[in-house]
Amino acid sequence: MSDIGTWYRSLPIFTRSWLSLSLLFTLLGRFGFFKPHLVILLYDPFIKNFQIWRPFTALFYYPLTPSTGFHFLINCYFLYNYSLRLETGQFDGRPADYFFLLFFNWMVSVIIGLALEIPLLMDPMVLSVLYIWCQLNRDVVVSFWFGSRFKAMYLPWVLLAFNSIVMGGGIMELVGILIGHIYYFLMFKYPQEMGGPQLIQTPSLFYTWFPSQRLNPGFGQPGSGAGPRRHQWGQGYVLGER
Repeated sequence: MSDIGTWYRSLPIFTRSWLSLSLLFTLLGRFGFFKPHLVILLYDPFIKNFQIWRPFTALFYYPLTPSTGFHFLINCYFLYNYSLRLETGQFDGRPADYFFLLFFNWMVSVIIGLALEIPLLMDPMVLSVLYIWCQLNRDVVVSFWFGSRFKAMYLPWVLLAFNSIVMGGGIMELVGILIGHIYYFLMFKYPQEMGGPQLIQTPSLFYTWFPSQRLNPGFGQPGSGAGPRRHQWGQGYVLGER
């Protein structure tokens, strides 16, 4: 238990908070501490009845059943793996910038969720973070099931195809890719590769809440961050490393 506690305390603040709240709300819902229809994102209760907690709870709650349990665990794995990599890699020492990434993606996911009647936001949020990491580490070779290997830039699309075939879905993955691409395009691609103005930036208030821990001259340069240790699924090695 001490090892688990040490591991948990070693997680950076936003990855730890996101994972913890996802587990907490999902388990509370599973054991009947609240009615699921009170926490999911629905247009009329949110807009007309001012139930302003719904965008927040819809991010953390996931309906846990025997048929959805495996998918929830995979979501938690991706959340832990890729949020940790971004927070300790590209955004190392810049908690305000990473908080803005999560906040921006969450706001976009709420807007799209209301427009497309998507009641749960865990899937698109996790995929959006995974997509951003993959774009910032495009040439890293990742391993997927059955020993398949390919560049990280293809991983979101492999997951889209995999879930479309196995689970008959794909919409959540597509929305997550869209959300992640909006952030990546506005923050990195448009100002840096296309010479456009910086259309989004971290509000100064966020720096007051979460001061930068150290200077990171590489911030904003795709691929400049180095992630944490490898995992067997979704992590790989840079071409030419071996």
